[in-house]
Amino acid sequence: MRKKDEMKIFTGSSNNTLAQEIASFLKIDLGKCVLERFSDGEIHFYIDENIRGEDIFVIQSGSYEANFHLMELFLMIDAFKRASAERITVVIPYYCYGRQDWKDRPRVPISARLVADLLQTAGATRVLAMDLHSPQIQGFFSIPVDNLMALPVLANYIQTLKLKDLAIVSPDAGGVGRARLFAKRMSAGLAIIDKRRPAPNEAKVFHVIGEVKDCDVVIMDDMVDTGGTLVESAEALKREGAKRIFAACSHPVLSGKAVEKIENSNLEKLIVTNTIPLQGKSRSSNKIVTLSVASLFGEAIRRINKGQSVSSLFI
Repeated sequence: MRKKDEMKIFTGSSNNTLAQEIASFLKIDLGKCVLERFSDGEIHFYIDENIRGEDIFVIQSGSYEANFHLMELFLMIDAFKRASAERITVVIPYYCYGRQDWKDRPRVPISARLVADLLQTAGATRVLAMDLHSPQIQGFFSIPVDNLMALPVLANYIQTLKLKDLAIVSPDAGGVGRARLFAKRMSAGLAIIDKRRPAPNEAKVFHVIGEVKDCDVVIMDDMVDTGGTLVESAEALKREGAKRIFAACSHPVLSGKAVEKIENSNLEKLIVTNTIPLQGKSRSSNKIVTLSVASLFGEAIRRINKGQSVSSLFI
């Protein structure tokens, strides 16, 4: 049986920097383990210390390469379970496959549910995530799921910009709840982009619902992938008379030519968090600002370990 308040934190290879920041916040060292790849691409993992009866937290984001990092995570969880860990909390800053959470056409999988099933089968006893694409994903699990929000970190930064006549904009109807929370916290107006998507990864903007003329605006979304939604939303807002245009997104997927689109857009700044480590051009972009969510995750981990409530961290 573990000693009260003791824990061990391990990390996969997807986001070592964030894991190290979380460990520093908690004033502990990362657990000792080895991750290797065999010549045929298979993953080899082993734990290099005794974890019997321990409260384990394993940090792994579902970022690029998502499939590899998921498999790495499954193997790590299995190893912890077989080494007799008492509890295994999976900390997933970015839950990949979250957009595939329903059957939008016949004969397709519900991939977000499958990932949930595999995590539980591997041996996870709890999940800690941030800004799930759909809150309903929590219902795919039969174990506790805590869904943190990056909103406090993003809001604190935006307040330093001293924006005037602020309006928070949701890029689609599905994100209205998130944008409304943000607008309430910032005492700002609320607007919605009426958007239709003619094909996967393509966004077409029609018009803006709400008043943005002569306002500074912040487009609020859970992630930025190809950048199409943000860029076209910024164009629509500019046509409606918005002054300065910013975007705040929790997860910087930034695939394809996303950075190039953002650099050439009406956006003044794209504010993201470090749930996914920036790659390539995104690391040197003057338009992209990265904020750390390590303290949010660290405090949530501390409370889970001590058996305390984490609900006050959700907003």
